Amino acid sequence: MREIWTVSELNEQIKALLESSFEFLWVEGEVSNLRRPASGHSYFTLKDQRSQIRAVLFRTATKPSFSLEDGMQVACRARLTAYAPRGEYQLIVERVEPRGLGALQKAFEQLKDKLQAEGLFDARHKKPLPFLPRGIGVITSPTGAVIRDILQVTGRRFPSVPILIAPARVQGAEAAAEIVRALALLNGECGACEENAAIEDLEVIIVARGGGSLEDLHPFNTEETARAVFRSRLPVISAVGHETDFTITDFVADLRAPTPSAAAEMAVPDREDLRRQLGAAFGRLLQARRRRTERWRERIEAAAGRLKSPDRVLADRRLLLDDYRERLSLALNRRLDARRQDLRYLRTRLDHGRPVVASDRIRGNLAHQRQRLVAGIGLFLQRQRAFMDRQGAGLQALNPLGVLRRGYSITRRRPDGLIVKRAADLVVGDRLSVRLAEGEIHARVEVAAPEEKRESGALF
Repeated sequence: MREIWTVSELNEQIKALLESSFEFLWVEGEVSNLRRPASGHSYFTLKDQRSQIRAVLFRTATKPSFSLEDGMQVACRARLTAYAPRGEYQLIVERVEPRGLGALQKAFEQLKDKLQAEGLFDARHKKPLPFLPRGIGVITSPTGAVIRDILQVTGRRFPSVPILIAPARVQGAEAAAEIVRALALLNGECGACEENAAIEDLEVIIVARGGGSLEDLHPFNTEETARAVFRSRLPVISAVGHETDFTITDFVADLRAPTPSAAAEMAVPDREDLRRQLGAAFGRLLQARRRRTERWRERIEAAAGRLKSPDRVLADRRLLLDDYRERLSLALNRRLDARRQDLRYLRTRLDHGRPVVASDRIRGNLAHQRQRLVAGIGLFLQRQRAFMDRQGAGLQALNPLGVLRRGYSITRRRPDGLIVKRAADLVVGDRLSVRLAEGEIHARVEVAAPEEKRESGALF
């Protein structure tokens, strides 16, 4: 007996057969009949010159870094299925990549405008490069000419700076993911990297590759690469392609180099130039030190000329002490007058209030006030005496006679009164006056010899 299928059963069997026979596959074609309903899903037809197939990109799928448009050539990673209610088979798209020069250029412009609107290109996000990095990380192909150029330039300019290479493909479908992983590695974002001393010493990253077509440079024009560069805690130098090539990575990176060799020159200074600059700076430092020493010597000599005599300082302090004594006396007199007035006022009130109890209370209050007055005056006088004692001690410390009492003397040449500091200032026969702590001596020079030639015996 023949088996009879319903339409629904047949479509369900076709759907199961398609989904079991075709898992994920890549399909390339041109986008047409694109529509986006309110649900947020994208429905379109993928076609070539001879055939077409329906496709749907759900809003929960991986969002492409560009906007789909009719006529755009794309490659879709999708799974094949059938829509049983209508008996139509279609592609459930999981990922979309542009194909062809026009689509790549369109995707480039769309992604550039998007990231620029988000502020990823703003100068305020650019991190400065260290003057002399402890280590440099390089993300590029380990077998290309790019890494040889970078190693040659860094070895010539500053060979002691270590270079850590994070190998990554720079072309092809898997290149972008490997570049992102290499950035995470050099930034120490994986558990095994945190204990790696070489990674901890890195202070700058170079992302580099040689020139190529727009399709060759596509890994550096993807959103995932751009955002990985933006997230990097280390400053990133982009050296992708030739001088005339521009990628999204160039705009997001902290610095763009026209070539990989130029990136190496930007990353490390020239050691010989630093030596020359250091020598010149050391010479300027010595000259500045000499000039500063001369200026301070001149200022000291000028200050020594303006230094006041101790007699003038003592006179100023005596005047100040007299002024304090007079002000203290006036203050005490005013305070005593005020207290006397208070006492007279209280006595008057006491005379007017005859009751015995009030009189006793007022007497007690008066006695208390008198005690406070006496105590206050005594404390005030004690503080003023202590202040005057400190002033007198300060004046006594400045008295030159105190130095003379310790055995020193002041020798002057007569008759001009010049204070003698060196034997070279005197000649035989000069008359001298020697001031002691008590009294004065007049003498005459018999021998005037410098310190190093003075012999034992009397000077005059």
